Amino acid sequence: MQAILEIRALKVSADGKPILNGVDLKVRAGEVHVIMGPNGSGKSTLAFAILGHPGYDVTHGHLFFEGKKINHLKTHERANRGIFLGFQSPLTVDGVSLLSLMKAAKEKQIAPKHNFNIFDLRKDLSGNLEALGLDDEFIMRSVHQGSSGGEKKKIELTQMKTLKPKLAILDEIDAGLDIGALKTAGKFISKIRKDTAIILITHYQRVLKYVVPDKVHIMIDGRIVKSGSKNLAKDVEKRGYEQFKNV
Repeated sequence: MQAILEIRALKVSADGKPILNGVDLKVRAGEVHVIMGPNGSGKSTLAFAILGHPGYDVTHGHLFFEGKKINHLKTHERANRGIFLGFQSPLTVDGVSLLSLMKAAKEKQIAPKHNFNIFDLRKDLSGNLEALGLDDEFIMRSVHQGSSGGEKKKIELTQMKTLKPKLAILDEIDAGLDIGALKTAGKFISKIRKDTAIILITHYQRVLKYVVPDKVHIMIDGRIVKSGSKNLAKDVEKRGYEQFKNV
């Protein structure tokens, strides 16, 4: 099966400072890949580089999405092709309702084309919010306005489920969630994996109780130094990242 995302020898800098130092990664449709690592190891940089954030410069290597090179594509072009990023610290979008944002995003999607009307879209948003324990009022409220940290993460998941991306990158989606909310979010993520490949960035293996990964990757100093099963995450929680420093 062809990889939906393939990264080859990727090196990335920000403000002239090297952050990623040769990352290789292959993700196939329906797979869940977990990326763990200490602060400053390059996890969020990798997420931004995949989506083409203009603040991060690819100095070497290639990114392929559905077999086609995307290094040259701008952020919105990658998003329109089916790449979604759930932010670690979601920003408030004043004056833009969740419904308006999702309508604009749906209209720009390249493939598959989603035929929809505004009433069906609102119904879809309502159902996804309800599944995450949120009220309909968030549909017409400015995105993330007045929302708690946990609510923001749930709204990010609502956007993901509504857009049905081919690849979703979730950057510390478990941060700020209590145990009950984590369980709800984890089960929500697991339900969409058959249609969406997922890269889940996290510091803790607790979310893996509800989202069973195909692979776990350890990132140290801008490189993926070890890959393995769910047991690798348990090993990290017991012994820390020092064991990988000289790998």
